Amino acid sequence: MTPISICIIAKNEEKNIETFLSRIVKHTDGYPVEILIADTGSTDATIDIIGKFPVNLIHFDWINDFSAARNFTLQQAANDWVLVLDCDEYIEALDMDGIQYFIRHYPKSVGTLTLKNHSFVNGYDSIYTEQKERFFNRNHFHYTAVIHEQVCALDDSPLSRVAIPITADHCGYNGSPEEIQAKVKRNNELLFKMLEQNPDDPYLYFQLGQSFSSLKDTEKAAFYYGKGLEYEVDPALEYVKIMVTSYGYALLDLGQSESALQFRNIYDAFADNADFVCLMGLIYLRNGLVSEAVDEFLKAMTFKKAGVEGANSFIPAYNLGCINEVLGDIETATALYKTCGNFQPALDRLAALNK
Repeated sequence: MTPISICIIAKNEEKNIETFLSRIVKHTDGYPVEILIADTGSTDATIDIIGKFPVNLIHFDWINDFSAARNFTLQQAANDWVLVLDCDEYIEALDMDGIQYFIRHYPKSVGTLTLKNHSFVNGYDSIYTEQKERFFNRNHFHYTAVIHEQVCALDDSPLSRVAIPITADHCGYNGSPEEIQAKVKRNNELLFKMLEQNPDDPYLYFQLGQSFSSLKDTEKAAFYYGKGLEYEVDPALEYVKIMVTSYGYALLDLGQSESALQFRNIYDAFADNADFVCLMGLIYLRNGLVSEAVDEFLKAMTFKKAGVEGANSFIPAYNLGCINEVLGDIETATALYKTCGNFQPALDRLAALNK
């Protein structure tokens, strides 16, 4: 069996590190796996907690460059095949036999794991699922960019991506307002520095939009999403899909529903996923185009998968319920609300209708 190294960078992760490492040990026990952590200057209990686990602990002097830290761990790893994780990404499922299959059959590809991003909004755990490039042979790939680093081929050839059987819960967006603000401040300093050097990179505008969105600064988030979409972008790219839907929701939150109707012009390029179709339903509904909204919500429910949890199920069902309730069809509205499970807005409507 081919051995692998799990490469991690850490700093002041006492809140996450014990659960994080416990999950890794649980899912890799009995397999030839090295856990390598490069600490970049922890001042809390992180190092003491790491000492409880079978970990190869090394040190890296932080130089405001995430790729430099990542690549250092790749160089120091005992094995060529590496899995890269962050301390706030808790492994939920890992099939080592499936990993070995990938190694045998896709030696020059990058494995993408399933990352479930958790974000608590108004007491509700909103989940966005995406595929992230995290498993590869270090002889063929490395990291680039000082922040929001990306896997790139050493010979600059296009990446071949293949899904691997690993799922992780990402809880990095669930910190206190102070923690999130500190993280965003650090990230934005690096992003604006990169933007000075690459002013025409839409990916940087996307990440700035994400940063301001995490701060609930919707106006700035919308500005940077919009800037990113002024460039010619590839609709097939994961970040572009997220940027489009995030921009649409930001416009709706800002009360710019009429401006959001411009998304009809890009419908054919993005309507291959439930997230965008569900968004279009909301855009039509906010503009009083009820028939069009119904069509989009029904279409969203035909997709088997969605990035945003509920975009192909309880979100369109809830909105269809609201439409039927307004139209006076309480029976249909009630039936639709009941399909929404524990979605709180639907539970609230059911409670109101049962008074």
